[in-house]
Amino acid sequence: MEIALAELAPVPGDVAANVARAASVVRAGSATLTVFPELFLSGYRIGDRFHQIAVRIGDDRLAPLRTALRETGRSAVVGAPTCGPRRGEVANSVLLLRPDGSEFVQTKRYLPTYGPFEEGSIFTPTDTSAPAPWGEEQLGLSICYDAFFPEICRALALAGATLFVCVSAAPVTSRRLFEKVLPARAVENATPLVYVNRVGVEDGIVFGGGSRAYDARGEPVAEQPVAGLALGPDERVISVELDTAEAARWRPFRPVLRDVAQRPGHRPAPPAPTSVL
Repeated sequence: MEIALAELAPVPGDVAANVARAASVVRAGSATLTVFPELFLSGYRIGDRFHQIAVRIGDDRLAPLRTALRETGRSAVVGAPTCGPRRGEVANSVLLLRPDGSEFVQTKRYLPTYGPFEEGSIFTPTDTSAPAPWGEEQLGLSICYDAFFPEICRALALAGATLFVCVSAAPVTSRRLFEKVLPARAVENATPLVYVNRVGVEDGIVFGGGSRAYDARGEPVAEQPVAGLALGPDERVISVELDTAEAARWRPFRPVLRDVAQRPGHRPAPPAPTSVL
């Protein structure tokens, strides 16, 4: 399958502009799935405005993107602030938007609150993850800092995930760490992984890009640029070809998931909420 990795910089606080750009990127290429960074619909450093612009399932502001997906028969994964389960709460989430109009939401589980990061004072995390159905595939969705907690990908793989998708808003100082951690997540679960990190500068934070796809053995996948797009400094949109069936062929040679599942007391991952209030 062809997947587009949209390494872009959002317009802080402007949901309409970011939705419109996402729609144009979807239409420009031929990818079955286009992946955008963490909090792409809002920007990352917008403080209290997260509460004002958080999106809901079926939010009318996403209509241009939904139209592009329906008309092209494609899907998108995009980061956005979402309304939490209780009044006044907001979550850092990633959305899977399908061409039939259905949506799946996975909320970030671990919120960095150190150095320049203030996510713990803004967002409400979740304790659960579950694969997102997508045609014949099951997507294991995660967000940025979640990648440093291997139990998340392990639980998703054991629950049937056939492809990991991690969206991110990581600074340039973290890029080398992600380049070490992400291939390990693919190797230890024999599951291909797509990582999309944003670029640009917001409130003094320089975001590091480094978007990449890895096969089930943790090897980088060949990539090529998507033409016909107006891109800003450091931005790029690339496409990769991933064979998710490769995981089934590779796992007998590295049967980690089989051996973990056979351990006494193993429990599958609990279901995650698929909507927000």
